[in-house]
Amino acid sequence: MRQAGGVSGRSGDAWVYGPDGTRFWGRYGAAGLLLHDPARGVLLQHRAEWSHHGGTWGIPGGARHEGEGPVDAAVREAGEEAGVPGASVRVRFTSVVDLGFWSYTTVVAEATRPVEPVIGDAESLELAWVPVDRVDSLALHPAFAAAWPGLRERIGHDAH
Repeated sequence: MRQAGGVSGRSGDAWVYGPDGTRFWGRYGAAGLLLHDPARGVLLQHRAEWSHHGGTWGIPGGARHEGEGPVDAAVREAGEEAGVPGASVRVRFTSVVDLGFWSYTTVVAEATRPVEPVIGDAESLELAWVPVDRVDSLALHPAFAAAWPGLRERIGHDAH
């Protein structure tokens, strides 16, 4: 693995390159929050065109900082990118893709009170509550598209 770009110190903002040269964001891995509101669906982020896989829909998330756990990172990133208050989130489960040299954790949580997303940085074109049965109709970030069927099934089975 080699690292390039980003900020030095505690920040995990940097590309990590795998053995085949494929790049992944997050020196210490990355995490994202899939927030579910049974009445409104899931909170999705329409990614800015300049971002990795820009123009697609995914979940708020990003690089983990040194020593930061994936749940904390996902909640922090959702707060920064979508204005999601951490106190409005109850974690239900996590799903991890671990490549050995890099990992991504999807943190699935339920909104404990109504959340009105607010774009907090330039990484989003828009934020929207999308009914679970309409997520597949969007142009999804490739990694989220691959993970969505399993996440959707677990959301339905684990619903309270």
